[in-house]
Amino acid sequence: MPPPASEPRRLYRQIADQLRARMASGEFPVGARLPPERDLAVRFGVSRPSVREALIALEVEGLVEVRMGSGIYVIALDPAAVRLPVGDSFGPFEIIRARQLVEGELAALAARHMSAEQVGGLRDALDLMEEDARRGRVPTRGDRMFHLRIAQAADNGPLLRVVTQWFDERNNPMFEQLGQHFENEPNWLAAIAEHGRVVEAIAAGAPQRARAAMQVHLQRSHDRFAAAWPQGAEVPESTPAAG
Repeated sequence: MPPPASEPRRLYRQIADQLRARMASGEFPVGARLPPERDLAVRFGVSRPSVREALIALEVEGLVEVRMGSGIYVIALDPAAVRLPVGDSFGPFEIIRARQLVEGELAALAARHMSAEQVGGLRDALDLMEEDARRGRVPTRGDRMFHLRIAQAADNGPLLRVVTQWFDERNNPMFEQLGQHFENEPNWLAAIAEHGRVVEAIAAGAPQRARAAMQVHLQRSHDRFAAAWPQGAEVPESTPAAG
């Protein structure tokens, strides 16, 4: 029996490998500023979120640095300098898209089956998110509780396990690095409001509205992570590099 085919290398890792090769060849030496994401996306024929994941992977590994208001710079070439190998784990955007498909359906199921007491549990999770946000903390405790309680309403162990694993991917190095750039009070307030619309739809027993509200929330989460770098980190190539 032939050995099983190995899983194709994730797209963002392929892009990161190509950037690493160009860095090693001298095209992007230490100290060089990389081209903007939009230009790299055109050059490699991929989406900007895939380029974003590749750059975040290189940043986690300690090979590039995001300098707000200036750009993304090469700071190391030697593999020995890598501080935290990323491996070939799923990228943040890939996980969010998977969650959008599955959790939209789970929200619709919750709207059909959740009791008033269970809906109260969702409101408690929302209150916890708001409390943490007011205290200046990233409200992941309530966020996790919210999504897992919706998954629990399906009364399906495998689905709950999958949703739990996907949510907890937020603790992996790539998600954490992405969060350092894009987790902020305005984004969390927007996310909390989106959660509130999911609760309203579930409480009203409106499956289609609940599905749409969850899908919109996760799409907007995706878009917030894919937005322009904060404070103009991505700059036109014609802009002089910072000294």
